[in-house]
Amino acid sequence: MTRIVVTGAAGFIGSNIVKGLNARGIDNIIAVDDLRQGDKFRNLADLQLADYVDAGDFYEQFSSGAYGLIEAVFHEGACSDTMETDGKYMMANNYTTSCDLFTTCQKRGIRLLYASSAATYGNSDTFREERAFERPLNVYGYSKLLFDQRMRIECGADFQRPKSGKMTQVAGFRYFNVYGPREQHKGRMASVAFHQFNQFRAEGRVKLFGEYGGYAPGEQMRDFVFIDDVVAVNLWFYDHPGQSGIFNLGSGRAQPFNDVAHSVVNAMRATRGEMPLTLEATASAGLIEYVPFPDALRGKYQCYTQADLGALRAAGCDHVFADVQTGVTQYVQWLASQD
Repeated sequence: MTRIVVTGAAGFIGSNIVKGLNARGIDNIIAVDDLRQGDKFRNLADLQLADYVDAGDFYEQFSSGAYGLIEAVFHEGACSDTMETDGKYMMANNYTTSCDLFTTCQKRGIRLLYASSAATYGNSDTFREERAFERPLNVYGYSKLLFDQRMRIECGADFQRPKSGKMTQVAGFRYFNVYGPREQHKGRMASVAFHQFNQFRAEGRVKLFGEYGGYAPGEQMRDFVFIDDVVAVNLWFYDHPGQSGIFNLGSGRAQPFNDVAHSVVNAMRATRGEMPLTLEATASAGLIEYVPFPDALRGKYQCYTQADLGALRAAGCDHVFADVQTGVTQYVQWLASQD
């Protein structure tokens, strides 16, 4: 029986992909991760796996032909801390390891579905999968961009003319601002919705950045995408092995941070049996606090992102994405139900 590998399986997106596979009755899964941060085990505890392999051992063994017949690798393992400044560490984890994995997958005829990032666009104002718009602001974004560029070389710019003359599916996903269950281990890199849930529970208010970049307080806009939608698109490509390329994976809808805060506050109020408030009433009541924009982020912060879904739609994926109000409300309900 063939198996599926999920790297970064104990992480946020990886564990949700395992959950999505389990929901289909697929449990012959090899989970690959590094559990030195031990509490990440919680993301795997309720999931069905065939095996667990430490990331420090997996890649070399995999390149040697270990683990039998593998159908596909969902490659979510990476250093995802956008504030990490150790470029050597970042490139080794996010670029070199991914290149080696790609080579092995092509040699063995294994499909590769991998995590890229919207950080590849940096300070661009156009978010389309084209070189002209790729301007990363940090080494994390650069590490993801360099691997995407390598895939364009290996697979052809249109992913139809590989250097080798043949190609097994390769699909990269540029994740925008993903939020949802199983991100609690991420610390400062967890979503704004997660942090605001905890702020409201502890202090009775949520915090947002004030004015910056020509945007009024809380009006900086991002493409926020719910984790269930991210999983759905990954599994759509798993179901369509003939589709390869680099694809934006966002909702295609930019919404201000105020929308996230407003949704968190009203979802939390609903758990107490309280009526929803308008955004204006929420701010007037002091339930949203605007804090000065941090100096450490100046010049390194995307004030606006919105995924161009043209390539995704052209591939045939017509998945409908949740808006912030729907996704955040569902997420807050889930968080409130946890201990």
